[in-house]
Amino acid sequence: MLVFGDSLSSAYGMSDAEGWVGLLEERLGNRNHPWRIANASISGETTAGGRERLPEVLERESPDLVILALGGNDGLRGLSPRAMRENLEAMLEAIDATGAQTLLLGIRIPPNYGPQYSQRFEAVFADLARERGLVFEPFFLHEVAFRDGMIMDDGIHPTPEAQPYMLDAVWPHLEPMIRGIEACLDDAASVS
Repeated sequence: MLVFGDSLSSAYGMSDAEGWVGLLEERLGNRNHPWRIANASISGETTAGGRERLPEVLERESPDLVILALGGNDGLRGLSPRAMRENLEAMLEAIDATGAQTLLLGIRIPPNYGPQYSQRFEAVFADLARERGLVFEPFFLHEVAFRDGMIMDDGIHPTPEAQPYMLDAVWPHLEPMIRGIEACLDDAASVS
């Protein structure tokens, strides 16, 4: 499994084990799911940087499942939603070409650039998910974004206390995908 995102997935300001991806790895181990997780998330990454970096990461990791969690830095920098969409589409096509499945994590941004920009930005994720039939979580920070003690003093990054909630937002989408892939691999193993 490949997690490909930005600081929200790279355990920014905490140990890797405290981040939601580290907690996911622990949960999978506790439930005897034989998954190796490669977290290729980089703080500050935009969709343009991710688009450039992804082919090499896909080749190196050969994932069966990719959690794509980019776009927040595009929004914080006021970059073009159209360019963000093109970058996300290119990454989704690259993932599809490997045969891996994708879980798309959307993000919402502070209203700094006005409601029109925010709506166009958020629609990119929903539109891509609908058009491509992707498993999709619109805002995996929904349980933590407006709760005391869940966001660091910078007003952007979730605290260690927020990480279990982030995992719980992703898990209902991810678990059925994991079970489906495991069943396919079991079937393939029993045939050969």
